[in-house]
Amino acid sequence: MHKPNQTIALFGLGIIGTVSMMIPVQAQNANQINKIEAKTENRQCHKSSTEEIESLFQRWNQSLQTGKPEKVAANYANNAVLLATVSNHVLNSPREIREYFETFLKMKPYGKINEQNIRIYCDLAINSGIYTFNLTNHNQVNQVKARYTFVYRKIGDNWLIVEHHSSAIPEK
Repeated sequence: MHKPNQTIALFGLGIIGTVSMMIPVQAQNANQINKIEAKTENRQCHKSSTEEIESLFQRWNQSLQTGKPEKVAANYANNAVLLATVSNHVLNSPREIREYFETFLKMKPYGKINEQNIRIYCDLAINSGIYTFNLTNHNQVNQVKARYTFVYRKIGDNWLIVEHHSSAIPEK
């Protein structure tokens, strides 16, 4: 049986051993972060505004109104990932994204942002929040409220979607 002082000493050694094992991992992660930061320092930054990033949702929403999947898919970069509200799959190719919208557009979607949070970082911008979609199914319009995240990247002269996540808000 250990005496109280021995237990504290053994516990203290355990903490020291754990901390000393963590130090190399933390240093390694710090090096990785520095390498990433060094790569981003050389990027060309684009002057942008919150209003410009807000307008990207309107551009996307207007492309939905055309009913043409290729118009909607044109908002996405070639390497974009779409985690769509009404799909159980990760869509990560231009073909998959276009095919998703072939089905989705049959519901005549119209979106409206309820709440948004915009952050701009050099050639990346993020818009996340809550939106509501009117979707028509068998001539009946239903509203679907969903959480969303759009990540845009400035490629050439255009802001394109590189990541789009949309998930329905669970019923209460």
